[in-house]
Amino acid sequence: MLGLVKRPTISDVAQRAGVSISAASFALNGRPGVSDRTRQRVLAIADEIGWHRNSAARVLSGGTTNVIGMAFPRPATTLGAEPFFMELVSGIESVLAGPGYALMMQVVADVDAELKVYRSWWGEHRVDGIVVVDLRGDDPRVGLLEELALPAVVVGGPAEVGSLPHVWADDAAAAVETVGYLAALGHRRIARVAGLPDLLHTRRRDEAFREAGGTYGLDFDIVHTDYTGLEGAQATRRLLSSRERPTAVLYDNSIMAVAGMSVADEMRLSVPADLSIVAWDDSQLCQVIRPAITALARDVTAYGARVARLLLDVVTRADGERSVEVPAPRLVPRSSTAPPR
Repeated sequence: MLGLVKRPTISDVAQRAGVSISAASFALNGRPGVSDRTRQRVLAIADEIGWHRNSAARVLSGGTTNVIGMAFPRPATTLGAEPFFMELVSGIESVLAGPGYALMMQVVADVDAELKVYRSWWGEHRVDGIVVVDLRGDDPRVGLLEELALPAVVVGGPAEVGSLPHVWADDAAAAVETVGYLAALGHRRIARVAGLPDLLHTRRRDEAFREAGGTYGLDFDIVHTDYTGLEGAQATRRLLSSRERPTAVLYDNSIMAVAGMSVADEMRLSVPADLSIVAWDDSQLCQVIRPAITALARDVTAYGARVARLLLDVVTRADGERSVEVPAPRLVPRSSTAPPR
């Protein structure tokens, strides 16, 4: 079991630099009283051992921040168009508001940038806990959070989470149910327009899709995208322009499903007579568009609330389960699916 990592202090910096605490303080805070050479040596050592200024006076006395951190390793434009994350955050905040916690969100360029954010939050004691999203295989964030002993909950699992508490749903079962439904309608060639290939939930859905396709004797294809409507539309055009075009497509979110419907109309294909469309994660967009889109629905707000409750238990060291399974998405048939023409 990993031991707790000691947070570097100004005393540690002073000792390593061979100066007094006062001199280290002058150097670190840009105050006169030390030579430029000493200042540069102190700053270099502080950076080397990961020293950061504390963010509030109460933290200096061992108090809590009442802040939960959540970093998103995706482009802001993608997040803005993704109903899942907005509903997840809504559920998290609905629970945090009661005990007076705030949610601090930060968009980062990639996982490496997210690791730097975690180190900064830990070093400055800016957050009491972390919500981790978009789990990857051999995810370096898991190891870092274990090393820092920073309370965290992963949205995903149950594998590849190390010792971190997690909240997860059985996406594989939902994928199998959807393929079986399309096969029962008579579809024999189907496709999946998926999200980012390095995400664990994408891999699990891909595997379940392939296995179910083999079980039902279907021809199938998988195209990976960045979740945006633009790439969803481009993937749909490639699929529908192929010699053996699919008669049904499962999209990894509602934005891409709507984009796919527009491409079908552009290519003079009727939905659902020529092409059946299914969206992962239901949204109001799926319900108000015509024809309404068959979707995999789940209570994402409740999902987020369960994540927040588990994280508060971890932060307050309350006893309880650390692997929480929430209901799997359920298929809601609507007008966008029908037997092929």
